[in-house]
Amino acid sequence: MTNRNSLHFYGRSDEEIADEYWANHIARNDSIIVDVCQGQYKSTLMCPVCNKVSVTFDPFMYLSLPLQPATTRSMTVTIFTCDGSALPAAHTVTVPKQGRCRDLIQALSSACSLQTSEKLLLAEIRGHLIYRFLEDPLLIHRREEQSTGNSQSSLGWKPYGTPLVSPISSDDTFTRGDIQQMVRTMLLPLLRTKPDSWTATPDQCNEGEDGGSCILPLQLVDENNACIDVTVGDEKVVKLSSSSMTILVFVDWSQKLLASYDTSHIETLPEVCKYGYVNKRARNEPPSLYTCLEAFLREEPLVPEDMWYCPQCKERRQASKKLDLWRLPEVLVIHLKRFSYSRSMKHKLDTFVNFPIHDFELTNYVSNKDNIRQQIYQLYALINHYGGMGSGHYSAHIKLLDENRWYNFDDNHISPINEEEVKSAAAYVLFYRRIVNETSNGVAVGPPKTASVRSSS
Repeated sequence: MTNRNSLHFYGRSDEEIADEYWANHIARNDSIIVDVCQGQYKSTLMCPVCNKVSVTFDPFMYLSLPLQPATTRSMTVTIFTCDGSALPAAHTVTVPKQGRCRDLIQALSSACSLQTSEKLLLAEIRGHLIYRFLEDPLLIHRREEQSTGNSQSSLGWKPYGTPLVSPISSDDTFTRGDIQQMVRTMLLPLLRTKPDSWTATPDQCNEGEDGGSCILPLQLVDENNACIDVTVGDEKVVKLSSSSMTILVFVDWSQKLLASYDTSHIETLPEVCKYGYVNKRARNEPPSLYTCLEAFLREEPLVPEDMWYCPQCKERRQASKKLDLWRLPEVLVIHLKRFSYSRSMKHKLDTFVNFPIHDFELTNYVSNKDNIRQQIYQLYALINHYGGMGSGHYSAHIKLLDENRWYNFDDNHISPINEEEVKSAAAYVLFYRRIVNETSNGVAVGPPKTASVRSSS
């Protein structure tokens, strides 16, 4: 049997390889069902470690489209450096929707080309404050608020900008001067004018001095929530609380200090997950069949229970998988995945899907560049499911093409229905036939003009 991956080692096109797979498939499966009802999709797997790519072309009898929310989500995370080597940079990555912090760290490490000697620390920011942080110490910015209409009257220091996180070993002894040095280093990329050295002393921080070479106005919060001035006593040792492995430092941004730094880089962060405004009409609009199809074709990582063995790494990897439609059949069967299973629960999704009855246009969804025919389908039958997980009932709607009329088949009851009644939240399996424009010997080529579906409760 031909090795699937070896087919790509000879510089052959996907079209040629897919045709060879299809010829082998129909040679072993000579059936009218294959000729009329089976299609082909392209499956691409990529190893997240070595970027090994595996491509196969497999047949399908039907498409199982998801109704539940996507299994992945995009997250935009801003990376700050602790060594002052670069400005903050936002990276958008795709992670499993039910993933863990390690999935986010792995994706970010790849996106920002993290070195083996470097480490990512995660913190969630809300309202200019640390909402949740997973690593040791943090730095919070404050800005002095002035009362309205009176520039001389102060309302106190308010949180400002994006807090920063930096690691400090709990085994090391560090002083207030070490904290000053650490904060200056973290803020170095924001300086409007980079200093040649850190030689200035507090009494040298005059109006003309730039902020990078000054002692910064830092306040260390001790275990009793009291603020300690860190601008004096450089050699004084900072003691960590026995009940906490973190320290909190405020940097108070005066107007003079703000003039020395470009704080626009820390004022706002992009939203981690953009939901955007959804108007009332959009909220009430049901998902379309196109939306379900696009979710099915979207690239996503394999679930941890279905890891892929990478032949190059010689290990099981959580590869990313991408499906593409390659060859569509005359009769296209679509299964809506209404039943959801997990370790803890099972339930049925009663989501109404707005599926087209006429002109289901799939031409642009076919990746095969040799495909020159239009892929337009028309619904001619569907199976409904009523009930839940424990028990249910099936019925069918079928269009008799000779009569150009829809009928409802419910056990031994058959009744005509209007086309508007075909769509419902019970739709489970959809049957489409390709609209045929070509003829052979003057006879239209396509599926039979009538169809029957056996339904059972």
